[in-house]
Amino acid sequence: MFLDEKTFETVIASAPLISIDLVVKNTKDEYLLGFRTNRPAKNYWFVPGGRIQKDESINDAFLRLTKEELGLAIKRSDTLFLGPFEHFYQDYVFGSEHTTHYVVLAYTLMLDIALSDLPDAQHSQYQWFSAEDMQNRDDVHVHSKWYIHNLALASSNAIPLL
Repeated sequence: MFLDEKTFETVIASAPLISIDLVVKNTKDEYLLGFRTNRPAKNYWFVPGGRIQKDESINDAFLRLTKEELGLAIKRSDTLFLGPFEHFYQDYVFGSEHTTHYVVLAYTLMLDIALSDLPDAQHSQYQWFSAEDMQNRDDVHVHSKWYIHNLALASSNAIPLL
């Protein structure tokens, strides 16, 4: 269920939001990022994803978000759970009067898809980035960098610190 703007603003000001982020990797070892057109994280490269709606199961949200963000409905069972994360922002979707707190469920998946096939509802453009490029660019949001950092730690059997 999508909330009207006034109700949604009250929720943002009062409680954390729950979302799903999609860490998409292709067979060239690159990660998919979109250039955000909306707050929060506006004007940053960020992984695809979105909020879980009221009365929407995680599985249904996953199917909806992969369809909306990637153009393909992908089952959550076909991905790998990276873990829960918290994101804190000093603004929110409608302005800067409130902060935004997300509890994010991050999932990784392998997908080769042409950038031209991706929807453009939340991002003005998409690009594939190497892990090194992501870590070294100031316009890649720190929360997207966390995912790559945690993937590197997981592959080395280290304990993630983020």
